[in-house]
Amino acid sequence: MGTTDRFTRDEVQRILELTPKQLDYWDRLRLVPSRKEQGTRFYDFRDLIGLRTVKQLTENGVPANRLRRALTALRNGILHAHASLTELRVHSDGRDVIVERDGARLEPLSGQFVMNFDTRELGEKVRIISGRTADEWFAAALDCEMENRAAHEAINAYEHALRIDPRKLEALINCGTLYYEQGNLEKALDYFQRAIESDPHSSLSHSNLGSVLEELDRLEEAREHLRLAVHLDQEHFDALFNLALVCEKLGAHAEARQHWQEYLKLDPSGPWSDYARQRLITTRSFRSAHS
Repeated sequence: MGTTDRFTRDEVQRILELTPKQLDYWDRLRLVPSRKEQGTRFYDFRDLIGLRTVKQLTENGVPANRLRRALTALRNGILHAHASLTELRVHSDGRDVIVERDGARLEPLSGQFVMNFDTRELGEKVRIISGRTADEWFAAALDCEMENRAAHEAINAYEHALRIDPRKLEALINCGTLYYEQGNLEKALDYFQRAIESDPHSSLSHSNLGSVLEELDRLEEAREHLRLAVHLDQEHFDALFNLALVCEKLGAHAEARQHWQEYLKLDPSGPWSDYARQRLITTRSFRSAHS
């Protein structure tokens, strides 16, 4: 990455006409988190696209969970956003998100081209081929989640997508998460294991599997996968948090201290930072009592 691809917070605020509070809030929500290298925080070109998307869609009242999904799709390269920032246009009616480039409009969650956003009926989309594709079933599942419909409807749609494309990573992770939230740990375990088989380098899959294994009291396995999650993404602070807890349960207090410290470096003012500081004090006290 060249120096021209880096933007300071001040530059981002000036280019996109944002306030420091907006950037701080979106960073805490992990919508478009800033990057860090050698103690310096910055944004790259794709982050600018994401931040402008956040600005436009929040002004239109798009729910935060749908916004996160759309931004993930953008970051994963559906748009291959190498063009000038001005070539991209983001539209929303408060529910659907459409991105326009070179006169073509597509839905980032499914990657499908759509009719003119200004004239189409709400929810009407162009079908590239007859019948539903895996991406279309995936988009339908997301709609179920966004609209707070029954979890089994979303699970059914994800499983349809997976029958067409058994290695679709996002569907495996989301379906496993729904089963986890329902308390069906065996099903969640199966889906997260399949997600890792689909992409062994998915930090989120290892983190989720580690959380399930912890609840099943398979602590050594949980620690292994949480370590992998952190190794694959050193700024995955949820994985760091859970890894520190698992290490404490295993009596590995020195390792737990290390992870609490790393967590607090990444998320010093987050909602769980005070708890992390309390645990760090406790593990230090344990070291003193046993030294």
